[in-house]
Amino acid sequence: MGSATVTLADVAAQLGVSRTTVSNAYNRPNQLSPKLREKVLAAAGELGYCGPDPMARGLRRGATGSLGLVFDQPLTYVFTDPAAALFLQGMAAGLEEHGMALSLIPRMGEGPEASAELVRSALVDGYMLFCTAGDDARVRAVRARGLPFVLVEGDDDPAMAHVQIDDIAGAEAAARHVTALGHRRVAIVSPYAPGVVTGPEAQQASAPWRTSRGRLQGWRAGLQASGIDWSTVIVSGAGASDEEAGARAAAPLLDRADRPTAILVLSDVQALGVMKAAAERGIDVPGELSVVGFDDVPQAATATPALTTVSQPHAEKGRAAVRLLAAGADPEQSVLLPCHVVVRASTGPAPR
Repeated sequence: MGSATVTLADVAAQLGVSRTTVSNAYNRPNQLSPKLREKVLAAAGELGYCGPDPMARGLRRGATGSLGLVFDQPLTYVFTDPAAALFLQGMAAGLEEHGMALSLIPRMGEGPEASAELVRSALVDGYMLFCTAGDDARVRAVRARGLPFVLVEGDDDPAMAHVQIDDIAGAEAAARHVTALGHRRVAIVSPYAPGVVTGPEAQQASAPWRTSRGRLQGWRAGLQASGIDWSTVIVSGAGASDEEAGARAAAPLLDRADRPTAILVLSDVQALGVMKAAAERGIDVPGELSVVGFDDVPQAATATPALTTVSQPHAEKGRAAVRLLAAGADPEQSVLLPCHVVVRASTGPAPR
């Protein structure tokens, strides 16, 4: 017989045992003696029976043993972006602790609706939405399914369970660090559309992600505390989140006659690009330019010079998301994780 025609009942009949016994061999092996279980599995193999259908088994139990991770980036992002990879490692550790699996639901090239269809068809017990805007089609699809979900660095919503990073406090501390060193010509590199603008209010208002809005808000507070007019701060958009985009965004800032003496960058990866652009122009970091990133990925400590940055607990963020979802996604159990500045060699006193 082929596996498509052999059923659990066929295996039970072949052995002269109950269907429950065969089912236990796959689903509750501790209910059978090792000898009996081996006998059942051997007979199933001879008949070509491959075990219960996972989807049907999940529907019967009302649980699949898998959680879904929805994120607003291509699939390769969680494996190649250092901050995302650390988050995923923490999530994997949490899943192992709870004996659960993970389904990845990335942004598809066909658009948000294609990704939303993946959400609707995913065989999962709940969702973790990572840096996904509240008006996204995937968020609407998650809500429509009625399964528990946790927002990870998503829009603040007191009615929803969430895991957040204190981006505002971390960014404010970074801005205060550079102003304490005497810097007053401070610029910002963001991942938004390429171009240089004076006055980041519009970017802060239109930023699609909570993390970006929070970091802009924190930088504003830190700079204004030192008397810097926020409306005069220059922002250069990178148009992407990789190192090369950071270098491109830094170029028009560094080529100005009144170039900034310090640049605050939305991520470490882009900050490494800023330092690359400075090196290509013979601009000494930190003698002529101080650079501060955000994330504290491993590459920050090994860069030349080592990058000053805001450290966030990536792995704990992943573990907390799993823990919160596995416990039922209670909004009252939401988590806010702290950040702190790690001072390294990329920042120094403002040049005279």
